[in-house]
Amino acid sequence: MAGKSSLLKRAASMEAAMWRSLFHWARRKPVTLAPDEEAFGYLGVVKPILGVFLVLSVVEIPVLDLIIKHVVPWTPARWIMLAISIWGLLWMLGLLASLKLNPHVVGNAGIRVRNGAGPDFVLPWHDVASVSKGYRTMPSSKGVQFEDDQGRRVLHIVVGAQTSVDVRLRQPLTLTLPTGESEPVEEVRLYADDPDAFVRKARGLVPAVTDASEG
Repeated sequence: MAGKSSLLKRAASMEAAMWRSLFHWARRKPVTLAPDEEAFGYLGVVKPILGVFLVLSVVEIPVLDLIIKHVVPWTPARWIMLAISIWGLLWMLGLLASLKLNPHVVGNAGIRVRNGAGPDFVLPWHDVASVSKGYRTMPSSKGVQFEDDQGRRVLHIVVGAQTSVDVRLRQPLTLTLPTGESEPVEEVRLYADDPDAFVRKARGLVPAVTDASEG
C-alpha cells in the first residue's frame, strides 16, 4: 500500500510540474540564470519525435470526434473522448515545455543536472574530478539508469536513449532522485545538445576540473 501511495504521489507531482511548465511557457517566462551560469539544453534529440506526436494528436482530435459522432449513439461519449484527447495534447505540450524550461546549468556552484520535471540535483565542483564528452547509446529510453562500468557505479540521466557528457566524481555520492535517494555513484553521464560547449564552460569555471580524454 505504501508503495502504491508513493507511486501516486510521484505521478501527481509530475502531472503538476507539467501543467506549471506549460503555464510558464505560454507566458514566455525565460529561464532564470545567475551571471556566472550558462544553460545547456537537451531537447534537440527528442524534438522531432515530440513534434510528430503533437501533429498526430492534433489530427486525431477531429478524426476521433467524427468517428464517435457517427458510431456511438451516446452524446456524452463524444464530449468525454474530446476532453481526453485535448488533455493528451496539452500533456504533450507540457512535456515539451518542461524539457525546454529545465535545462542543465553550469555555474560557480557546480553542475545542475536536470531532465524535464524529473531528476534535478547539483554536483558541486569539489566533488567533480573530470568532465568529458562521450556519446553513448543506451539500451532503453528510460530517463534514469544505473550501470557498473569497469568497477565504477554510473548514473545515466538519459534523453532519447543517449548521453553525451561524462562527469567523474572524486568519491561516491548519493544523489536525490524523484524516487528517493540513489545508491552511491562514482560517475554521472547526461545528455546535452552541445557537449563541447558544456565541457568548455566547466573547465573555464574550474581549471582543476580536467577533461578525462586528456588522460
